[in-house]
Amino acid sequence: MAEWGFYGRRRERAELAQVLNRGRWFFLQISGRRRIGKTRLVQELLQPEQRERVLYIQIPDSDPAGVVSTARDFMENFGVGERLPHDLRSLAVRIGELCAEGWIVALDEFQYFSRKSLYPFTSELQSEVDRLAASRDVSGGLIVLGSLHTEMQALLEDRSAPLYQRLTDTISLGHLDIASVLELLQAHADTTPERLLFLWNLFEGVPKFYRDCFEQGVINADRQRLLERMFFSSSSPLRTEADNWFLRELRGRYDLVLKYVARHPGCTHAELQAHADSVTPKNSTQVGGYLKTLEERYEMVDKRLPVFAKPNKARKGHYSIRDNFLRSWLDALAVPTAAINFRPLKGLVEQADQRLMTAEGHGLERLVGQLYEERSRLGIGDFELSSRIEGWWDSKDTEIDLVALDESTQRVRLGSCKRSEDALVKDLSRFDGHIARFLKAFPKFKNWEVEKVAIAPSLSSEHRRAIEAAGYLPQSLGDLTDGLLRAANQYSP
Repeated sequence: MAEWGFYGRRRERAELAQVLNRGRWFFLQISGRRRIGKTRLVQELLQPEQRERVLYIQIPDSDPAGVVSTARDFMENFGVGERLPHDLRSLAVRIGELCAEGWIVALDEFQYFSRKSLYPFTSELQSEVDRLAASRDVSGGLIVLGSLHTEMQALLEDRSAPLYQRLTDTISLGHLDIASVLELLQAHADTTPERLLFLWNLFEGVPKFYRDCFEQGVINADRQRLLERMFFSSSSPLRTEADNWFLRELRGRYDLVLKYVARHPGCTHAELQAHADSVTPKNSTQVGGYLKTLEERYEMVDKRLPVFAKPNKARKGHYSIRDNFLRSWLDALAVPTAAINFRPLKGLVEQADQRLMTAEGHGLERLVGQLYEERSRLGIGDFELSSRIEGWWDSKDTEIDLVALDESTQRVRLGSCKRSEDALVKDLSRFDGHIARFLKAFPKFKNWEVEKVAIAPSLSSEHRRAIEAAGYLPQSLGDLTDGLLRAANQYSP
């Protein structure tokens, strides 16, 4: 069996390499959600055969004594045995000395310094950073990595923070693109549309989750075996991931809102408020404030406005969970995994699998939209995307899963996405009405070429003929991923 490799991140690797190769002082922030690959990226570019003077410290969620003790252990392990720190001040000073000597120091889980007992370290570090930035002879640098966006912001971007405006560079890690997911699946599983949709809807582009499946020996297993091993066994690596990642930080205050949005992607504020009123009629929850916090502070919820609406004037929006893993957990996995001591395991796994299949309909829409963007960016396919509209359309329940614009050729592509090819074909006549209402509402497309497309994970020859007979272009995930990995490998950021 092939060993696990390093997949994707071409642009981020190039950015980090550029910072490291300058030969002068830098203070770099690398941010992104848990498990997204921040540490792995740094390790890939700071391997011992490439760089000798490297110090990596993983900051624990502890008191000052615990942080200093952990830092001493890492320093000794990396060959820094002299002048070991004994408090937060001497830790900052020692880091500054090492950077001045040409070392690259990486502080992982830097967000823990937002804790009250650890916050003084940032003032001590500021003095060192300012001294290093003022010198022309410093060839080393400092990298800080963090997984909680709001806490990293408070440490580095808040005007009152000691380290405000000290960063020289920032790299933000998002999900792996689809080409990178295909690359790792090609190495360790298969790239069938069904497996791509199943895993992407569950894990999206979080590389650590795919590696966990690989290490558990189930990345190429059938759906239910994979779910059982990853979520339902006593040693399942992802059984507590959602809580450890973020939900514990919320302390249950947003459970009602998050669960409803996860199970009803695209719901409105009014629908969510009605649900809250039905659950707690005597103590009605005002969901507006919760939604605003989840959207703006925690970045867990997306608000999609009516098509072409101006953000400050739109009164309505459709809400969905931003992260596929969190949505899948809340919708399909949280309740079944909590019941493993009370109900037969087989039935719970089947229940979770069935709910995930339903959720994959929403996941397919997002996957198709991302594929359109990646194909256009890499210059493959027959549609050069100038923009993709995400939103919903009007109060008459007009909904179009894909709206893609090619301004240069004045083409608009309107698409329907269904997980079932049978359901896709049966729905096309109804979908014609959605397209007609959309075009009537937006006369700017009157003289544009309108292309109708019908998309499912897989399409048989019979279904393709039926789709073409209805005046639509048939597309499967296989069609949309064809040539994507090859083009990505040839692409230079």
